[in-house]
Amino acid sequence: MHEADMRTDRPGRVGSPSHVVVIGGGIAGLAAAHRLLAEGARVTLLEAGPRLGGKLYAGELAGARVDLGAESMLARRPEGVDLARAVGLGEAVQPPATATAHLWTRGALRPMPRGHVMGVPGDLGPLAASGVLSAEGLARIEAERTLAPTEIGEDVAVGAYVAARLGHEVVDRLVEPLLGGVYAGNAYRISMRAAVPQLFEAARTHALLSDGVRELQQRAAAAPQQAGPVFAGIDGGIGRLPLAVAEACRAAGARIVTAAPVTEVTRTPEGWRIAAGAGTTGTIEADGVILATPAGPAARLLDGLAPTAAAELRGVEYASMALVTMAFRRSDLPAAVAGGGASGFLVPPVDGRTIKASTFSSNKWAWAGADPELFLLRTSVGRYGDEADLGREDGELVDVSLADLGEAVGLAARPVASTVTRWDGGLPQYPVGHLDRVARIRGAVAALPGLAVCGALYDGVGIPACIASAGRAAEAVLASLGARTAPLAPTTDQRTGQ
Repeated sequence: MHEADMRTDRPGRVGSPSHVVVIGGGIAGLAAAHRLLAEGARVTLLEAGPRLGGKLYAGELAGARVDLGAESMLARRPEGVDLARAVGLGEAVQPPATATAHLWTRGALRPMPRGHVMGVPGDLGPLAASGVLSAEGLARIEAERTLAPTEIGEDVAVGAYVAARLGHEVVDRLVEPLLGGVYAGNAYRISMRAAVPQLFEAARTHALLSDGVRELQQRAAAAPQQAGPVFAGIDGGIGRLPLAVAEACRAAGARIVTAAPVTEVTRTPEGWRIAAGAGTTGTIEADGVILATPAGPAARLLDGLAPTAAAELRGVEYASMALVTMAFRRSDLPAAVAGGGASGFLVPPVDGRTIKASTFSSNKWAWAGADPELFLLRTSVGRYGDEADLGREDGELVDVSLADLGEAVGLAARPVASTVTRWDGGLPQYPVGHLDRVARIRGAVAALPGLAVCGALYDGVGIPACIASAGRAAEAVLASLGARTAPLAPTTDQRTGQ
């Protein structure tokens, strides 16, 4: 960042566009900037790190494009796909080539059973056929009919409630790996109300949880079918999305500065003053500010402005994890991997393995399987409360991943290339009471007109949820300013999604 990059800007005057500074260049911050620009605002985005995109990060391995962070988004929610279309990636959005997942549990690779809601079964037939649960575990599910209703209150941990109703085995071998794949968290701590709201409502309205799950499934079956896949990726990696959003923002007039950590945000008679550090003196005057940062940086910036919000933010916990991405010669791999039928597998922590999941990227994504000689796969290590293995060197993480893959699928080859991406404090945790915490944070911030917050810790950790959170923050800032201008004319990309 150069001195010239941090020139002083004055807020918008009557009849001129409002100027909003977005702090944080992950997908939430970029989406907020994109929304603000579409509403006619002037935008400056400041990112503390050297690159944009946060946990959406595409790179290369052995000459092939790979995702080194998040690899897919929920396509049944519109926000992610809509944003991709708006920035010219509409044709690049792709469904998985295969969605056949497995569980590596009880000493074998077993098919992921159908007929469940986040691991909570409604139909015991597929579950029994899969071999995921023991006979005792299956019998314990059936025994729910002998239990009195369980009081659920205003919130409850998913694992604790499901275990009380259906037994620990269904939590440990089904709910835990599925929830862990989203939050890198512990199912016995994660809020049902925040993480699986449809299950929470079913539990509140049914004496038997299994009856509630079956009603959810019947409702889904009777509803008009949504077109398209449940999940989607992007040709070349979903890490392309934030870069395309940034390019669209620049084309619309945004100023985006990386390596620009913000050191202070203060109120002024006319709006806000933002100071950026990193050895470069610079201030920016703005009408509004959006904090699209993790909890720690947001708390530091809000200390003097909204101490209640800052205190709540300091209570947010994060999970760390590492992704081990490897490239193999296809000819060196067993059919269980390279045969094309499986997208990968999840690993219940109760089984005591080091890896928590493996994705067979070249099977899952057509673009990742284009090279007939090369095969890409990755494993994940670490979750909340189970991060000791993250202290290992990169080479050790590769070795322990290979050891687990050898046991799971008979892989004996060494990769031709590998890389380890560490996401320290990467995923916010949603414990019981999380939504109340978020409400208190937003309530304290709302007392300061022109200020809003967004990101993964507020409304969900998935890409569409982060984009929706960004839209909510942009709307709140513009509404509080009372200075909304006419929307800009859409570009060709915005009209056609091409």
